[in-house]
Amino acid sequence: MAEPFKNMYNEPFFERFTKDLKLVIHDLDAREFVSRIMDKEWENRELKQRCRHITTVLKKFLPADYKEAIAKILELLDHVKSTHPDFSKIDDKKFGLTLEYGAILDNYVEQYGLDDYDTSVKAIEKITQFTSCEFVVHPFIIRYPEEMMKQMLVWSKHEHWGVRRLASEGCRPRLPWAMALPDLKKDPAPILPILENLKNDPARFVRLSVANNLNDISKDNPQIVIDLVKRWKGESEEVDWIIKHGCRTLLKQGNPEVMELFGFDCIGENISMEDFQISTPVVKVGNSLEFSFNLRNGNHKKTKIRLEYGIYYQKANGTLTKKVHKISEKEYAGNSTTHITRKHSFRMVTTRKFHPGLHQVAVVINGNEFEKHDFELIG
Repeated sequence: MAEPFKNMYNEPFFERFTKDLKLVIHDLDAREFVSRIMDKEWENRELKQRCRHITTVLKKFLPADYKEAIAKILELLDHVKSTHPDFSKIDDKKFGLTLEYGAILDNYVEQYGLDDYDTSVKAIEKITQFTSCEFVVHPFIIRYPEEMMKQMLVWSKHEHWGVRRLASEGCRPRLPWAMALPDLKKDPAPILPILENLKNDPARFVRLSVANNLNDISKDNPQIVIDLVKRWKGESEEVDWIIKHGCRTLLKQGNPEVMELFGFDCIGENISMEDFQISTPVVKVGNSLEFSFNLRNGNHKKTKIRLEYGIYYQKANGTLTKKVHKISEKEYAGNSTTHITRKHSFRMVTTRKFHPGLHQVAVVINGNEFEKHDFELIG
């Protein structure tokens, strides 16, 4: 099983962190700092609890005045940049600071800076050039919606790619693990000018964020995304990639208009799935479901086919919930039959809990789902 994220905060990390902190807090008692963090409740805390706890302890070692404390944090970033050789290599392929640093510094702004808009916005603009501040931006958008969305639009033209990325990533309506943005879920209009500014951005992380933002919007406002795709389609290879990735949920849902936009026609009777077989009707958690079928293209010419399968997972309340997984997206020769085999892992991961019992699997071709087949998951 994967190592829990919370364990990234360990003694080697705090040794590095306190060494850097001493650059700006010269009288820092590193031993006292770490002992307050790794207290008797430390092992019981989950990731977010640990981040908040570290930030609470850090506050006791920084100046009491928020502006002065932020000045120390920004000074720390300048020192780290000058003393860590890797910072000379920062580009849009990686962030400079580790995730551990970022979660602490931006959490400080979120916990203690919500009442000081100007100081916090300036801090966010700098911190996000070293790490990623999208989570801290959400509570500021909730508190200051008009001011923050105007700021995000300004940031979308910033010289640093990390700030431009934040302009998109920070206003994603459904950003995972972040505070929800109900107003932007309902009306994403303030987001669209930001995405317009960033769709041709030279940084791949920025373009990826634009695609992910579009995907978020599509879950609540599919027609807005479809209309945008029609306007953007064909501008460039990069923009075409953005809109394709941004429509991934609509494609998995088999939205007819989106399927047609990307060249996936209704399958009709000439494309079919035959001889579906499950070779592992009982799957133990940790092992894989194995199944196979034949894909028949009865058209006389080659046909572009998006091939997927849906797993209906058992939930704790006994109902089933569907998740679609992609197999391939390519052209199949005319008058051809292709044998497809697939393994789907039920290996334990931290992001999904499996519930034993009835599960189902179904093949999806160009958005059209075929018959569901049962299998059992056991512990």
